[in-house]
Amino acid sequence: MMIKKIDPQIANLIEKETKRQDETLNLIASENYPSKAVRDALSSIFIVKYSEGRPYKRYYGGQEFIDKLEILVEDRIRKVFGLTKKWSINVQPYSGSPANYAILRGLLKRGDKILSLTLSHGGHLSHGANTVSLSSQDFKVINYFLDQDGFLDYKRIEEIAKKEKPKLIIAGFSAYSRKIDFKKFNQIAKKVNAYLLADIAHIAGLIVGGVHPSPFPFADVVMTTTHKTLRGPRGAIIICKKELENKIFPKVFPGLQGGPHEHTICAIGVALKETMTPQFKKYAQQIVKNNRALAEELKKYNFKLISGGTDNHLVLIDLTNKNITGKRTQDLLEKAGMVVNKNTIPYDPRSPYDPSGIRLGTPAITTRGMKEKEMRKIAFWINEVISSPRSAPEVKKEVKKLCQEFPIPD
Repeated sequence: MMIKKIDPQIANLIEKETKRQDETLNLIASENYPSKAVRDALSSIFIVKYSEGRPYKRYYGGQEFIDKLEILVEDRIRKVFGLTKKWSINVQPYSGSPANYAILRGLLKRGDKILSLTLSHGGHLSHGANTVSLSSQDFKVINYFLDQDGFLDYKRIEEIAKKEKPKLIIAGFSAYSRKIDFKKFNQIAKKVNAYLLADIAHIAGLIVGGVHPSPFPFADVVMTTTHKTLRGPRGAIIICKKELENKIFPKVFPGLQGGPHEHTICAIGVALKETMTPQFKKYAQQIVKNNRALAEELKKYNFKLISGGTDNHLVLIDLTNKNITGKRTQDLLEKAGMVVNKNTIPYDPRSPYDPSGIRLGTPAITTRGMKEKEMRKIAFWINEVISSPRSAPEVKKEVKKLCQEFPIPD
């Protein structure tokens, strides 16, 4: 490896991180392993080029193939989501949070109302779900909540919308384990004359794979990141109705960022090409099968799941009946070779820094080729480590063996 010769310190960190990932189970719902082809595209010569502006309207020279690249990637997005030219696409946002902020600044005036799910119930910081985010500082954020069983309460959401009359409603979450009814959100938004933003960052791959309902044509604007279930590099995409393009796209550039990262856009294009295969459809289906198998097995060990189960790629676990916190569980499982993230649960009495829950997901381990049989083992190990923390070193050995059977694809 050339890096080892030039910078042995960095090379050593890369080797150690590679070994860590090779030998551990990545159960973080928002992470995945892009293919070697995607990683090759990410390190391509496109990394060199400055390309401020939109295709065929650039501020630098040397854009012939940059323009062709972005148009190609936009066309692939239309193809995988089944869209016509009535939808405008921007592949330039660096990541999901600035993409969401560009949408809000494009469609709203400062002080306008946003209706979004509260952070502790599975919302996202970029939805204005916490006073520390710029979106919450620039706009008046009204929250809706999950019901006591952990489900979206569409009737209650409509009641709040009619009372508060927000200018924009957000449908899309980072810790919700059930399907989203975008049609119902559309009906609510129309009744109060609000824009509907669908944030599908977590579920884009499931939508493309046909195992989750699509936000099209119900949303006015859709934002997705490109890693997670889509299995691409870390980037973002904005898709909006044609008539909203001139409101939103200038907020990406020159509003929030300079030249787009064309090497990332290149890799997004490769990932989209991969989603067009029958293999990807099977992959998306297996994510859900694995997650449901994991959920059902965890329930056998008396783990309390928010909403009682899952329809997608993630499970949210309430640990209060296990007399252990989310942070303690995260630390224990990592010692046993299983990486999860601590997470708040609805109506959590604890702090977000040490909440009552953990979030698990199956995209990355499904990429490694694991199926329902392996989910049963993983559930057993999770229960074993939480019930008997001293078992962590022995479990870690078993986890390592399983990881060797299912290597990260090259």
